[in-house]
Amino acid sequence: MSKEYRSPHADDYSDNPIRKIGVLTSGGDAPGMNAALRAVVRTAIFYRREVVGIYQGYKGLIEKNFKNMVSGDVSNIIQLGGTILKSARCKEFHLREVREMAYNHLKEEGIDALVVIGGDGTFTGARIFAQEFGIPIVGVPGTIDNDLFGTDFTIGYDTALNTIIEAVDKIRDTATAHERLFFIEVMGRDAGFLALNGGIASGAEAVLIPETSTDITTLENYIKSGYRKSKNSSIVLVAEGEKAGGAFGIAKQVEENFPQYDVRVTVLGHIQRGGSPTAFDRILASRLGVASVEALLDDQQSVMVGISNDAVELTPFNKAIKYDKEVNTKLLDTIHILSS
Repeated sequence: MSKEYRSPHADDYSDNPIRKIGVLTSGGDAPGMNAALRAVVRTAIFYRREVVGIYQGYKGLIEKNFKNMVSGDVSNIIQLGGTILKSARCKEFHLREVREMAYNHLKEEGIDALVVIGGDGTFTGARIFAQEFGIPIVGVPGTIDNDLFGTDFTIGYDTALNTIIEAVDKIRDTATAHERLFFIEVMGRDAGFLALNGGIASGAEAVLIPETSTDITTLENYIKSGYRKSKNSSIVLVAEGEKAGGAFGIAKQVEENFPQYDVRVTVLGHIQRGGSPTAFDRILASRLGVASVEALLDDQQSVMVGISNDAVELTPFNKAIKYDKEVNTKLLDTIHILSS
């Protein structure tokens, strides 16, 4: 029997002592962060809590760059890429005395808890901050790399994947027109999710990711057996963290061994971070934003909210940071089969 749905009520969690919640975005921006921010602000207001936006991530904590937010402050932002709260790297936050200053600023503002939206670096800082000063913190996974343990998807990944597909489709047009071999570098310094699934979705002939050792011989055999015999162009997706030096490193090796081929390299770079979030990312961000506030009001702390099998799951920061999320390397076989 399915569980009966119970509509939330504004009086839920009325006995919880958290009265004011701060929210920040940190690290690399990801499409959907604004949708998550919108959800955090409006959920806090729904449960009759105050909410404070903290600009420029942890730097904003140090500089006390705060703004009390109302529902209207997050109107018409669900479709925007980037983050209206801005983001910044903050090396100073590595120092305990600086973190103590940030904590004092929170206390002066009357902020009882934090929601932090970002990736593993963001959660590493949050974990240490929470341990030192006992402030409840819940994390929302916002990173295009999709590399956080404890969630099937991270906010921004789907949008970045669609951006890659659109770019590869355009590159294939010119690759075919000029009979070229293109190596396209996508983001993923330590994780190959974007390259692997982008390769399947765009019909790439091969994919090189950091999780597997690059065998240049295998690539050469593919070029010998497939390229030019059955195809008049070829696309190879390369994750930026690929061990042989990324797309330029691989292309150099291929050019040295096959000087007769017209090799080109395209680095997609930061266009993968931008753009209006897809429907999937907007829905994911909205669900996780709501869940983050409810987790705080349910006395959860030092956890990341994520989605597993379409259900909200909580993962302690130390696990989300420590454990590697495994790429399904069997999908490389799928690419090999379909490129034959």
